[in-house]
Amino acid sequence: MGNIYYMMGKSASGKDTLFQLLLGESGLPLKTVVLYTTRPMRAGERDGVEYFFCGEEQVREFESQGKIIELRAYQTVHGVWKYFTAADDQMDLERQSYLMIGTLESYLKIREYYGKERVIPIYIEVEDGERLQRALERERAQEQPRYEELCRRFLADAKDFSEGNLRAAGITKRFTNEVLEDTLREIKSYIIECGGL
Repeated sequence: MGNIYYMMGKSASGKDTLFQLLLGESGLPLKTVVLYTTRPMRAGERDGVEYFFCGEEQVREFESQGKIIELRAYQTVHGVWKYFTAADDQMDLERQSYLMIGTLESYLKIREYYGKERVIPIYIEVEDGERLQRALERERAQEQPRYEELCRRFLADAKDFSEGNLRAAGITKRFTNEVLEDTLREIKSYIIECGGL
């Protein structure tokens, strides 16, 4: 029987980098589930790898088939962007453990769908000033930087990942991402300790 290890954290906490590194770690036979989004593809992203990039028509099709496990819609400065997890046969918990990534809200929906005992949270945190610096550097590297969206996400994260919300979700274990290699080692040990591999 497998588990779902669910990574989350505020933007620019390094969770995407850690996510990719964990998937490549020997000794961690984890697969992932590719989420769907209606937002535009960023430089360096590939369809079906970071996300399945789709339009509203595909969202409506999944909704009509009852295949959306969780969906988040964000009013950005560029319009509404949706992110969602679909019940699309990517997962087999009888044979495999998975590593997923998302928001606190999506974690709760995944936990509700698959069961609390099968979904293990991995919360990544970084000091806010450091996060803002990282986010700014990442955005500057984009062909068309979206600074307003960066600011919106930064402020939304403070609300979404508030201490009250984390407590209500039962998230007590945290991984502080100051030195990437140390954080990676700590998370890998935790996953092995939790079992389900």
